[in-house]
Amino acid sequence: MIATATTIADVWLLEPTVRSDERGFFFESFNRQHFEALTGLAGDFVQDNHSRSQRHVLRGLHYQLPPHSQGKLVRVIQGEVFDVVADIRPDSPTRGQWFSVVLSEENRRQLWIPPGLAHGFLTLSESADLLYKTTRYWSTEHERAIRWDDPTLAIAWPLSAPPIVSEKDRQAMNYKETA
Repeated sequence: MIATATTIADVWLLEPTVRSDERGFFFESFNRQHFEALTGLAGDFVQDNHSRSQRHVLRGLHYQLPPHSQGKLVRVIQGEVFDVVADIRPDSPTRGQWFSVVLSEENRRQLWIPPGLAHGFLTLSESADLLYKTTRYWSTEHERAIRWDDPTLAIAWPLSAPPIVSEKDRQAMNYKETA
């Protein structure tokens, strides 16, 4: 596995070592020892989530408040998404910045999103299935969302049609309200 630091502090892009032949492929999608050795972070995951979204669905930007802030290890097992993290941590040197990457079943990349960052994605393919490993359980009373089209963050979403957004995400707050 290769771990590459991104432009956002503590966010890692992980690329597995894939063994392929005429039968198909095999790779370790998670190995705690490798994850810790490459990133210096503990991989204490407590919940796995699976979501499916259709083309043009935009989810996020979601996060949870302390003490239920979630770290997430995200990967796509079917389809392709434009994945985004926004740093909203009060004392972070990269606060107010965002990072994006295309995650797909073909590139098999994973994105480590530490607690305190907001996460969202836009489905680029006909549909996409995402798997999330999280470090905290989902907590509805601690869940929050920032508008996907927040003018301060100004995320350059690769929109080819108006996004399909949930009512919850339409009602989301602006980035400045997280301060």
